[in-house]
Parts: sequence; C-alpha cells; structure tokens
Amino acid sequence: MSGEKIFSIANRWFTTSVGIAVLIFLSAVVTGFVLMPYAEPDGRLAGLWDSICNAAGFPVRNSAVAFVAPDFQVSSVTLGAEDLREAPADSIGRGATLAQKCAICHGPTGVSRADSPNLAGQYAAVIYKQLRDFKSGARVNAVMSPFALTMTEQDMRDLAAYYAYLPRLPETPAGTAVAEPAIVQVGAPMRGIAPCGSCHGGIENKRGSPWLNGQSAVYIESQLRAFVSGNRRNDTSEQMRNVARAMTDEEIRAASRYYASLQ
Repeated sequence: MSGEKIFSIANRWFTTSVGIAVLIFLSAVVTGFVLMPYAEPDGRLAGLWDSICNAAGFPVRNSAVAFVAPDFQVSSVTLGAEDLREAPADSIGRGATLAQKCAICHGPTGVSRADSPNLAGQYAAVIYKQLRDFKSGARVNAVMSPFALTMTEQDMRDLAAYYAYLPRLPETPAGTAVAEPAIVQVGAPMRGIAPCGSCHGGIENKRGSPWLNGQSAVYIESQLRAFVSGNRRNDTSEQMRNVARAMTDEEIRAASRYYASLQ
C-alpha cells in the first residue's frame, strides 16, 4: 500500500480532482449568474453586478426592467389599530351635519332605499378609507368622486364617526334569512378563497373590510363584478380582486343574496 498522502499537493490524483471540481463550480457560476440572465428575452441588464443580483433573485438597479408602475391610482390609506376609534361627540355632531348631503342616496338614517350601501353602524375605518380613495382617485364613482373631492381630512373623519355611531338595522328574525352558501360559510380552500366571514364579520373582522349584513344584493354583486373586471381596484394587495376572480357567477349571486337577507 502506498504511503503517499491523499490530501497533498504532491498527489496528482488529489490536485486533478480538486482542479476539475473548481472548474465545474466556476463554470456553473458563470453560466447561472452571467450567461443565463443575459439570455432572458427581456434581459436588459446594466452590467455584471446586475446580472448576479438578477440571478440571485434580488432587485436590480435597472428599475425599468425590475419594476412596473401601475397605470392607475392605488390606495395609499394606512390605518393603525386605534385609528378612528372612540370619536369625540363634536366630531359625530359635525358628521351629522355633513351627512345631510348624503341622505338622498344613503338615507336620512344611513339606511339606503336606492341600492346604495347602508352606512348606519358601518365601521368608521371602512367609511374613512373609501372616502379617501374616492378623493385620491383610487376608487372612482360618478356620484361619490365629486363629493369626496371637496372634503377635507376632518370632514371624512367626522362623516365616518357619525355613520359608525348610528345603530345598524335590526337583526333578521330566525329562519327568514337565505341559507348560508358554502362560499360564505367555508370558502373554497382549493381555489384560495377564505370564508367571507373571516374578513367581513361573523368569524373575524379585517381592518378596513366592511360589514356586509343587510347590504343590497344589487350593490354587493355589482362590487364583486367590478373587482372581477378591474373597474374597482382600491383593495390593498388585490385581495378582493383575487377572491372575486376565483368565484363563479353562481357563488357571486349566492353570497350577494345571502348578505342582503341579513339585517
């Protein structure tokens, strides 16, 4: 048995195998981090460092390639856990005065008879966010956009406080509501749809998600279809657009009818 050391530079088999391993490693690095990124159809990388960053999954400096700015206004509203809670009485009073302009669509007590959303008892954060989005253009409506455009920050907070202060519609008598459809009760896990109540009340309320009980079926369905088409896109992170696009037409109608039957 030879006494020659295995891990020695003098051992030609050791040096040859290490050299081949290093050569393979360097070839893989050059191919994966330099050649392949440059071979991408839309690859317009500024240099070697951008190529390495792109292959590693990091943003590159060429922002025109790495990032695509939306061609529409996105919602910029952020709300903390304590925002718009326990509004002072004077804010509610000012909101009551401002709400006189809203009564023709949303009713004198915040309950609509015109398939507009009921605002009585709605979460203040929801009303405030939608008014901010109408004002900024993140959400567009022929009636609401001009109204919101003239509102001040305090006006929007006062209106939100007033409508949140109003009592909701009374509870629907037991047995008179439409049967709860599966899409509302359990969602559709295989399509990535959570139960509606996990955001909109019943199970949990996600900050900024509206209370849906008693809303007009026409209104709910129209908003779901607006999310599907992309005509409404002020949902942060596209969560409602993703959900609505995964729903079937029958599920959209069933959810709308169900919530409209609740008071």
